[in-house]
Amino acid sequence: MIEIAAWAPAAVPLLAFGLDVVFGEPPVRLHPVVWMGQYLQWAGERIAPSVAVDAPPLSVARHANASRMELSGREQIRLSETGSVTTVQDARRQFRLGALAWLLGAAVATSLAWGVQWALGQLAVWLAVPLLALCLKPLFAWTLLYDLVAQVETALGQGLQAGRDQLAHLVSRDVQRLDEAGVRESAIETLAENLSDSVVAPLLWFALLGLPGAALYRFANTADAMWGYPGMHGGRHWQWAGKWAAHADDVLNWLPARLTAGLLMLGARRTLWRALPAQAALTPSPNGGWPMGAMALRLGVGLGKPGVYRLNAQAPAPQASHTWQALRRARRAAWLAVVLCAGAVALMGPWG
Repeated sequence: MIEIAAWAPAAVPLLAFGLDVVFGEPPVRLHPVVWMGQYLQWAGERIAPSVAVDAPPLSVARHANASRMELSGREQIRLSETGSVTTVQDARRQFRLGALAWLLGAAVATSLAWGVQWALGQLAVWLAVPLLALCLKPLFAWTLLYDLVAQVETALGQGLQAGRDQLAHLVSRDVQRLDEAGVRESAIETLAENLSDSVVAPLLWFALLGLPGAALYRFANTADAMWGYPGMHGGRHWQWAGKWAAHADDVLNWLPARLTAGLLMLGARRTLWRALPAQAALTPSPNGGWPMGAMALRLGVGLGKPGVYRLNAQAPAPQASHTWQALRRARRAAWLAVVLCAGAVALMGPWG
């Protein structure tokens, strides 16, 4: 247990957020999330097959029950690039390897974070608190998110292609087919979803479990971003190798996504609150639809991914003013999340 005054840990998220606002991200070589990504890339190259799947009969939704692996009576999947066949055993092997690689990485990240937190707990309060804040800061990213979204809108003012090029730094979808409204919608959606993933969730898990909780969440979210695809990505097939990572992120993001939506909806009319669950259910993700749906309703605009879903479909497409309004609402929600985190830590006391 951290041997410092009960109030002191409550200052950690406030100081960490201040560091984020003033200094932004730490150097790449010192960034723990970069280290996590390096491990995940190394492991991913060893667990996911580098072949394309041609309409596999065993295709299931990303969020289906991974442990059952029902194949609808089919025992094989044809691989289009090689003509070879992957069996049920191959799929199970990929799933198990993905789960083991995830558990190993999560164990290392969590253990290191616990060790750092324990060591800092042996120091004087005046030194432990700022150092713990310094360790927490890389595990969330508000200023970077704000700046990247703002840069998309600024680039759109220079031209559609400039906006597309800037958006490519934020999303993995094909931006070259998006019109101006599509670019703006993608930026606002990314702002809403990453407000949950990159700000609210790490702070929530820090409030509940301290630095190990934030590190565990950050690893899980990074793994989902790199592995959690229902099919091909980056020349590799992730349907089974990345399934554990996708499910783990779904579980850890369940509460933060809904909390983020609530923060965005503060002050909204009762009719908008009632409409939120139906909007959230329109997206393939069990979590992403909550903050995105909340943002669409609060802005009074439609948001969507072409051919996949449309949120607040009867509303008009967003204009430039809506991007800046979205950024203001997200900034308020981020500050509220920090205050709530600090309050929760103060009420619950230091972590065991």
